[in-house]
Amino acid sequence: MINRELIRIKAVQLTYAYFQNGNRNIDSAEKELLFSLSKAYHLYNIMLLLIVAVTRMARKHYDVALAKVEREGNGIKPSPRFAMNKFAVQLEENETLRTFCEEQKNIWDDKAEFVKNLFLRIEQSETYKEYMASEVDDYDTDRELWRKLYKQFFQNNDDISETLEEVSLYWNDDKDVVDSFVIKTIKRFDPAKKREQELLPDYDDTEDKEYARKLFRATIMNTDQYQHYMAEASRNWDFSRLAYMDVVIMQLAIAEMLTFPNIPISVTINEYVELAKMYSTPRSGGYINGMLDTIARHLIKTHKMFKQIPEQKKRHKENE
Repeated sequence: MINRELIRIKAVQLTYAYFQNGNRNIDSAEKELLFSLSKAYHLYNIMLLLIVAVTRMARKHYDVALAKVEREGNGIKPSPRFAMNKFAVQLEENETLRTFCEEQKNIWDDKAEFVKNLFLRIEQSETYKEYMASEVDDYDTDRELWRKLYKQFFQNNDDISETLEEVSLYWNDDKDVVDSFVIKTIKRFDPAKKREQELLPDYDDTEDKEYARKLFRATIMNTDQYQHYMAEASRNWDFSRLAYMDVVIMQLAIAEMLTFPNIPISVTINEYVELAKMYSTPRSGGYINGMLDTIARHLIKTHKMFKQIPEQKKRHKENE
């Protein structure tokens, strides 16, 4: 689950913090980077558990409603369909998620009122009502319901984000990426695998953890050299006029271009331009796009880098 997009985000944050922090211990900083990445995987599990928490809350409401009907001896019995949603039950019984709960605190256990309010919002939605009224009752329908509900009620939900931030500051910028992986997980659930269904692993690839270390260390250890390359590529460079975050982002981009020969230059530039749009000034994306292109060409021309840049290929819409 921890892919290179997330690693780049964390590397920008931790590199910036490293240079702003008076205590520059690279070993401690690297541990902080890896810990920060592990917290993102923690959040992935926490968001899956929120689906389980909402389902359990639905079950409580169902039990109360059913008891009322049986006690009064009249009325229509409530449907247990959502409370016993086949996908959600499989997720609830998942061995990996259960192991996580044994090792880590499930934050939703202490937030019953929050979970209740989220369930009530879902219960009032057209998506929920259409599902409950549908005559189609199978696993695919149940799984698709939760894909829709997650996108509608869990993504871009400021209340969830604020609740998560109260628990861990590490999650401030992780949720958007994590949400995409939760939706991916929902789609890949297979009823035949029952409770043994695999969740996404912590790292997408065994090389990605090493990628994180190498990128971070190369950026910090070669700071002066990379800034020299920046100055060589633009004779009119004036560092005093730049946002410091721009400098950090370009140093990371240069580190990636020089340290990882299999990553195309265009991919590197695109990724760090997007990060500039997220973390720096409104003008930073377009500026960094042009500067990294110039720097890359300079590194190739001076034989410091042996990659190719596709000619006449516009990599970014700078005014997006």
